[in-house]
Amino acid sequence: MNILFVASECAPFVKTGGLADVIGAVPKALSALGHSVRVLIPGYPALAPQMAAGKVVMTFSDLFGGPARVVAASAQGLDLLLLDAPHLFDRKGTLYLDEAGRDHPDNHLRFGALSLAGAHVASEGLGKWRADVVNVHDWQAGLLPAYLSQMDGARPPVVMTIHNIAFQGVFPAQTLEPLKLAASLFTQDGIEYWGQISFLKAGLALSQKITTVSPSYAAEILTPEFGMGMEGLLRARAGDLTGILNGIDLDVWNPETDAALPKTYSAKSQTPKAANRREVEKRFDLKGKGPLFCVISRLTTQKGLDLLLDCLPGLVWRGARLAVLGNGDKAIEQAFISAASRYRGSVGVIIGYDEGLSHLMQGGCDAILIPSRFEPCGLTQLYGLRYGTIPVVARTGGLADTIIDANHAAGFANCATGFQFAPINAQLLDRAIARACDAFENRKEWTAMVRRAMKHPVGWDQSAMAYLDVYTSAQGSA
Repeated sequence: MNILFVASECAPFVKTGGLADVIGAVPKALSALGHSVRVLIPGYPALAPQMAAGKVVMTFSDLFGGPARVVAASAQGLDLLLLDAPHLFDRKGTLYLDEAGRDHPDNHLRFGALSLAGAHVASEGLGKWRADVVNVHDWQAGLLPAYLSQMDGARPPVVMTIHNIAFQGVFPAQTLEPLKLAASLFTQDGIEYWGQISFLKAGLALSQKITTVSPSYAAEILTPEFGMGMEGLLRARAGDLTGILNGIDLDVWNPETDAALPKTYSAKSQTPKAANRREVEKRFDLKGKGPLFCVISRLTTQKGLDLLLDCLPGLVWRGARLAVLGNGDKAIEQAFISAASRYRGSVGVIIGYDEGLSHLMQGGCDAILIPSRFEPCGLTQLYGLRYGTIPVVARTGGLADTIIDANHAAGFANCATGFQFAPINAQLLDRAIARACDAFENRKEWTAMVRRAMKHPVGWDQSAMAYLDVYTSAQGSA
């Protein structure tokens, strides 16, 4: 099967979150099963070396304000299609935000161009390569099926994958014309959303099938609490919606070979992890010998990090330590900085993101805290399992689907891999931290839990097969 992926980011080239990790991993898993996958992403400046070495396979004389081309390149085990459009993507700031932290004012054109280019690749093909199915990811690629519906050529089926329904790509109705979208699409059953245009709704309404990144999240987004205004449309299309659990790249995330670790280790030989712990303690200026918790996250209320702030006195009182790596909400950032000053030696904070440091923390900490109020899937708990860094998670979305709580039943069955808590509030998070601290004191049981966690399947094998089932079903319904 020939499969076209269209997304706004892809690890290890450009990344702001878990979406990039998925786009960098799933095509490899599908390729290993004998399928041909092309990944179309914007040609950001970070991809200049790949664009310089690649081959031009499609050109546009005017793509929303300037010439553009699609460049084919192979790198890091991926077959990339890079949308080289400097007038849209060669700029300062981040992938989505300007230097002041505001959305780029032309994001509708930037990612409309990504969708339009993807529709041309899907319809026209690239030489002898023609897509049998297209998988678009999140709102940035959501207009692709709308553009495809306006074309006279081939129309392969489209699968829309939701990584986080909170981000919907909503723009004023006046952008319809500059986006070159037919007025007939601006309906309740099309791309119209409360008098505006929603890229995400376009993908949900016009794709043949819809997936999201965990079975629990697929059920949650059918409700007003989690559906973010899209729950009515999703309920109407519930028969076309499938939750497929995310996995991780087992080559990139491997404690036996990870170059970011001072000492590599395995489930059978955990002792070298102590050297990694000492390095984390050094980096975060932490003292003591109690359990070492970590947070590797965007610092936002969605991630529940405000709840963790309320739990810090109890965590420190129990003799535990906390290392925090992340950025996000300025008030939460400052609150953690203040906590590091107040609890010097017990709480350490580094504001920002460092991929190598995130690997070190997974390889050196005892437990990872993920108290998210909602979490479509989550990847950091999967990294935690892989590295034997026991996850302490809220019981929601993919966190509920991936962690086996260390309750009495799991204790009798010897199957626990972490700690869950619900309802999601500071009191029950504090209780989960206390349970983890108590478990840590029983070294025999803790070591056994770490071993189980590290053996838990977190790769893409089963999920890749599930994607193929959806693709085949989409072909049958096109």
